[in-house]
Amino acid sequence: MRVLLTGASGFVGRHLHRALADRGDDVFAIDLRPTPRVQAGDALDFFRHDDTPFDLAIHCAAIVGGRASIDGSPLGVATNLALDSWYMRWLIRTGTPRAVYFSSSAAYPVALQQPGDVRRLYEEDINLQYMDEPDATYGWAKLTGEKLATYAEAEGCRILIPRPFSGYGEDQEPCYPFPAFIQRAKRRDDPFEIWGDGSSTRDWIHVDDLVGATLALLDADVTGPVNLGWGRATTFDDLANIVTATAGYRPQYKHRHDAPQGVHHRVSDPSRMLNHYVPTITLEEGVRRALSS
Repeated sequence: MRVLLTGASGFVGRHLHRALADRGDDVFAIDLRPTPRVQAGDALDFFRHDDTPFDLAIHCAAIVGGRASIDGSPLGVATNLALDSWYMRWLIRTGTPRAVYFSSSAAYPVALQQPGDVRRLYEEDINLQYMDEPDATYGWAKLTGEKLATYAEAEGCRILIPRPFSGYGEDQEPCYPFPAFIQRAKRRDDPFEIWGDGSSTRDWIHVDDLVGATLALLDADVTGPVNLGWGRATTFDDLANIVTATAGYRPQYKHRHDAPQGVHHRVSDPSRMLNHYVPTITLEEGVRRALSS
């Protein structure tokens, strides 16, 4: 297929780029940070002015940066809203038949992710007609993008909407929790810093599984929202235990109650994904890979 991939130098984008190329797809990859395989380009300008036909478009371009960025740069949402709205306009204008819009677990209502909650989040927990408060302005941007996708779908574009939970990998930027924990373990930090009280939970999925699931869902012609995760609740203390034990030491933990920490309990129900793809890289294996990289 002839594929457009924006944000191709980013964490998810570069892994998708490699996987698409390995499949034999003809990928036109753009990013503000060019590489020998990625064209220099602003996705916003591309969506506004380019009319090149593609068989598939995958939009990964966005301002991201972990919890500190989400809480500390709330107006970054404006750029993401512009990117997403022009993406949908471009899909309609060019008649692109198939597309991917990456949403996020941040789009889920924070009311369902409070202390005492042990439930999994289902795709139907988001109602685009009556939207509940998501996680910060980043969550609002993703909710808005999902709403905009319904208009592009009404014009004939079939759109897959992956909702990744906590994606991670060996080459992820250190502003995210997983690589930050790996760096602390490699330095053998003692005390070992953890943001919050350590009891908040996340659902971790390796980037190779995130990409594998996305491509499998495309191959099955799935549309609409699909959770990408394991459905496994892991506290930050649990993650620290796995990382430090694998690194071969047992430090004291220093809990930073003044640091950004987000919602308390965020775990997916991955049933819809499991109909088409079963993840293979456990968190323990992902930790081993990262520590040895």
